[in-house]
Amino acid sequence: MKKHSSLCLAVLILLLVLAAPVLAETDAKELTLAFTHDLHSYLDTKAFEVAGERKEVGGFAKLKTIFDAISAEQNTLIVDAGDFSMGTLYQSVFTEQAIELRMLGSLGYDATTFGNHEFDYGSQGLAEMLDSARKSKERTPEIVISNIDFANSPSANAKQLESSMQDFGAKEYLIMEKGDVRVALFGVLGDDAAKSAPNSDVVFTNIVEQAKKTISTIKEEEEPDIIVCLSHSGTWADSKVSEDEILAKEVPEIDVIVSGHTHSLLEEPIVVNETYIVSCGEYGGHVGKIDLVQSETGRWDLKDYDLIAIDETIPADADTLEQIDEYRVYVNEFLQDYGFDGHDQIIAYNPYLFTGLREMNETHADQAIGNLISDAIIYATKEAEGDSHVPIDVSVVPVGIIRASFNQGPLTISDIYEVMSLGMGADGIPGYPLASVYLTGKELKTLAEIDASITPIFESAQLYSAGLSYQFNPNRIIFNRATDVRLIASDGQLVDIQDDKLYRIVADLYSAQMLGAVMDMSKGLLSLELKDADGNIVTDYNDTILHDSEGREVKEWFALASYMQSFEKVDGVPTIPTEYAQAQNRKILDDSLSLTRIFRQINSIAIVIILLVLLIVVLLVLLIRFIVIRLRRRRKKAVND
Repeated sequence: MKKHSSLCLAVLILLLVLAAPVLAETDAKELTLAFTHDLHSYLDTKAFEVAGERKEVGGFAKLKTIFDAISAEQNTLIVDAGDFSMGTLYQSVFTEQAIELRMLGSLGYDATTFGNHEFDYGSQGLAEMLDSARKSKERTPEIVISNIDFANSPSANAKQLESSMQDFGAKEYLIMEKGDVRVALFGVLGDDAAKSAPNSDVVFTNIVEQAKKTISTIKEEEEPDIIVCLSHSGTWADSKVSEDEILAKEVPEIDVIVSGHTHSLLEEPIVVNETYIVSCGEYGGHVGKIDLVQSETGRWDLKDYDLIAIDETIPADADTLEQIDEYRVYVNEFLQDYGFDGHDQIIAYNPYLFTGLREMNETHADQAIGNLISDAIIYATKEAEGDSHVPIDVSVVPVGIIRASFNQGPLTISDIYEVMSLGMGADGIPGYPLASVYLTGKELKTLAEIDASITPIFESAQLYSAGLSYQFNPNRIIFNRATDVRLIASDGQLVDIQDDKLYRIVADLYSAQMLGAVMDMSKGLLSLELKDADGNIVTDYNDTILHDSEGREVKEWFALASYMQSFEKVDGVPTIPTEYAQAQNRKILDDSLSLTRIFRQINSIAIVIILLVLLIVVLLVLLIRFIVIRLRRRRKKAVND
């Protein structure tokens, strides 16, 4: 009997030992993060051309379907990493209706943070949006942002934002209980994003230093199981300048970084030590999902990672569609003020396949849509000024202002607005206004050089223009890559530029401001100063804004829509003409390695750089010669000794 009892006890102990890993795995805490970023007001499903095939992607009603499915099966936290606004017509009522933030609440988001585009209407606009969201009394996600330095942001607008954030309940960090998991969430906005928000009126502290301070407080006071950072900083191909990778390396206590801003689509998480960096692309085209299980050390192991495509296969939630329809009424009221019937009014027909936005950003070349927009600026300026029109020499649009491309087929006013959707004017109405400034001929050549030399460093600086022709060679010395810079006359003839003459330039207000900051981007080697018609330096950019005969600002999106409505009609619909079937080679890539091509039209900057290189070479030769002579003397002395 004792023998049988001992045997049973041994078997029981063996079973318990064998079962221990299973029990431990069962008892381990688990958490699923469903995440998005860079939604940019894309509430509706959007049609994109992908590899020559049209695909319907995104849409908040489909996001709702996915979030409900994930939440029903798992212990789920739903988060967004900023830039939830600015990109479609829904942003036109950003301050009054706060549609985007209210929709995030309706979809079930637990938390979000600010991106740079939440500041497109300044701190005052963001404050008004938060007030509107709060007064709606609808559910909204929590807002976490830790690195706004209000103490060193003394403007009245910054103080208004600080007050509105306090009333809304925005926090430096947030503690949430998800089942048995205690989650700490905090948000940051990175350096590149901060530079992309010139109208924010606030100062942002360094994300690494702030993250260290915030996490120190969290660990001292909260005892979280997991620390999640909602970061609008981004990842880049070069890990040395990739802000969220630097953050993960310098602040290893972070378990997960949801990374927005750069619109990255990470098929697998970037793993830095024990920190997971995740991104799912822009416009709600994918929902990211990362499943984590806590290890014995207290850190978290990856159980599963998925990017869920929001496409035709995902059914739309009916209640969400109905809610979006109700919000669209406000959008239509905005459009009616500009003479349009509604968001789905067809403005023109596009027979051509334009380059997609991502390819435009990655390719330094002239583009048909850039030609079209720059021509639209000239057209709209002439229409607005009427009999008092002053001829425009050059119009300019940077790729960073272009937010979408055109699909083939009918184009609605919504499609057109999405292309030029950014900003606000001095009138407080959405849309960057056109601005008129003057540059000398020498500075006009610098404009071409900005495109040629700054674009490889800062891709958003790539310029498209009307009235300007030049070649650029990436093999030439930096800041001397643009050659043969000339004006294009109305008859198509090329005209030499006079260095001391003033030329009229029209661009959107934001681009005009950024041109004024070119000295910083080139470390002072390139310089231009915006002037008025009399040659005086512009001190208040609002003085450069163009107005129509009724005193209204000429908005860039409206300029594009008006120009397209002026096209000749085919079957009753204005149709984009054949001149935009392809780029017009206003700027020409000259990729020659010929020394003749590389060293022709050398400017003063190139001469200085060449002289410096020659000086360095001469010094190196002299140094090597000195070292060789010393060594020979030592050897000779050693032989003699």
